[in-house]
Amino acid sequence: MTIEVPYNHNRLLEEMVKKLNNNKEIQEYWRCSNIMTLDRMGYNDHGPIHVRIVANIALKILRILIKNKIKPSVVKNYKLSNDDSEVIVVLAMALHDVGNVVKRENHEEISAHVALNFLQRFLPDNDKKVIYISEILHAIVSHHEQTKPQTVEAGVVRIADALDMAQGRARIPFSSGVVNIHSVSALSIDKVEILEGKEKPVLIKIRMSNSAGIFQIDNLLRGRIQNSGLEDYIQVVAEVTGEKEKKIIHEFKI
Repeated sequence: MTIEVPYNHNRLLEEMVKKLNNNKEIQEYWRCSNIMTLDRMGYNDHGPIHVRIVANIALKILRILIKNKIKPSVVKNYKLSNDDSEVIVVLAMALHDVGNVVKRENHEEISAHVALNFLQRFLPDNDKKVIYISEILHAIVSHHEQTKPQTVEAGVVRIADALDMAQGRARIPFSSGVVNIHSVSALSIDKVEILEGKEKPVLIKIRMSNSAGIFQIDNLLRGRIQNSGLEDYIQVVAEVTGEKEKKIIHEFKI
């Protein structure tokens, strides 16, 4: 399974993604992550499909922020380029869940250890290498609620990870007999769109077949956006479009 993202003339991003797709080690980490979370624990996918989805979501969010004059942290603090910021976000998305190969609890900290070892060998030896590693590791450890992101890139990674909730992403735990509010709620999410907003730079539109999806948004997405550092730039709107439930839910308050 390969990652596919729009490069938008970012040659550095294209080079790194192609290198990732040809790297057997990271491919095995993705496979092992899924064996642990999917096969053994009954969780949803944490492998290459998840990586592809969240990498694309993260790039969309980051590019909208940049278009709206919000500087990535590596541009502000290190005078790197927007292209560098995109690469950091995609590499963080590629590595944020690899700690699941060891255990689910505190997997983000384990992911950082695994990622450090991998990145030291994967990244080219140049003046940006240590900056890349530092920023990627920070994004990885702060993609869950326990650690507050201190960079734009980390905030983007944190939010994008929570937006992999569209139709089918919870079907495995649901079909295996885990029928509870978590699985039913996740199954209610039909579509997630990332758009440029009018009131705030980023508009997240979530379409649900059933209002049970609100539980998914309230318990997963809200916590990721809060204290992400990007709260002021994100607007969430949810719509219920099921045959028996056709109504608009007003802007979801963060």
